Amino acid sequence: MTVHILIVDDHPVVRFGLRGMLETYDDLRVVGEAGSGDEAIVLATATRPDVVLMDLRMPGTDGTAATARIRQEHPGIRVLVLTTYEGDADILPAIEAGATGYLLKDTPIGTLTDAIRAAARGETVLAPPVAARLVTHMQAPAGEQLTPREVQVLGLVALGLSNSEIGRQLYIGEATVKTHLLRTFVKLGVNDRTAAVTVALSRGVLTSPHR
Repeated sequence: MTVHILIVDDHPVVRFGLRGMLETYDDLRVVGEAGSGDEAIVLATATRPDVVLMDLRMPGTDGTAATARIRQEHPGIRVLVLTTYEGDADILPAIEAGATGYLLKDTPIGTLTDAIRAAARGETVLAPPVAARLVTHMQAPAGEQLTPREVQVLGLVALGLSNSEIGRQLYIGEATVKTHLLRTFVKLGVNDRTAAVTVALSRGVLTSPHR
């Protein structure tokens, strides 16, 4: 499957560099570039990307507000934040606005491309410093036991279901699924779905999944 990407950053050099790197991958295609949040909202409608790579601090409408608008108007479009900022004042509003993941601009290109593919599947991906910030915010020390609902959600992740599929199966919203997963990541001390399943299996929290 080819993942269609909209790059949003107010620095033309950053957009140029990202486009050049991403388009070396056969399964990734950049369908547009936006230099502001307002332009991102317009281009999201015009190009209908699978994933928006969203910077946060831009003139006019910032990345968080643009994320909220895009997710409201096009729930099927995933927004993956790519920024230099890792403070609570940036992370939490972006996640609450509907961002599927949050990465920093020093992320290696291989990790970034994997995260884009994961975001297109509806999976949540966090940079390690971001996950660490969420540990503090959520006040859930690593090692705390998962709730029955968190175990249930993680069990469905182990079966390969996306956030939207899990939401439909459990009759809860996709945002609620994401919240359960974020808390699960914090409690297990991991920053992605694969690691969460691996750690949960190793600790006996989950049994080997079978379809």
